[in-house]
Amino acid sequence: MIKEFNVLITGVGGQGVILLSELLGKSAVKDGLKVRGSEILGMAVRGGSVTSIIRIGDEVYGPLIPLGKCHALVGMEPSEALRNIAHLSKSSLVILNTAVTIPFTVSVGESSYPSLEEILGQLSKASGRIIKLDAAQLAQEAGSRLTTNIVMLGALFGSEQLPIKIATIKESIRERFPAKVAPVNIKAFDLGYEACRQALKK
Repeated sequence: MIKEFNVLITGVGGQGVILLSELLGKSAVKDGLKVRGSEILGMAVRGGSVTSIIRIGDEVYGPLIPLGKCHALVGMEPSEALRNIAHLSKSSLVILNTAVTIPFTVSVGESSYPSLEEILGQLSKASGRIIKLDAAQLAQEAGSRLTTNIVMLGALFGSEQLPIKIATIKESIRERFPAKVAPVNIKAFDLGYEACRQALKK
């Protein structure tokens, strides 16, 4: 039995944030876990902020994570991870894709983008554990950059904190994708998993 485990997934439109959360939620249900969740979508176009919340456990009653109560933050995009820093505590784990996607507001000169060093500095003040990954590169190794979100999913499982069985999440991946691309996604998951395991040993 697990009382509460809160996952916050954040990125921008087109990065597969919602798909990642759907795979998590369905797998948790398969394993008989109580699940609550919510989604926050920014601009309808690609590049808008997207945040998805998955809360797992017998003592979870609402869809939103209280501030400071996020157990794992999966940042598909660095500045979007920083945007959700208030949900972190020193015990939170941050898994960060270091590849930058410049927001629309920066492109048109309405705002500025902090350096990756600045972002990591701020996140380090809030969280005691940050795993940095070049998820796009790992996705390319798997066979398709479209699997970047699955690399991040694998990294999340590599933290070995989730109450969901690895066999269950892999079953969900195989069910979600056509047979010809499912193996690529499984490989992406495995590469992310191993990258996180190696990072945690350092």
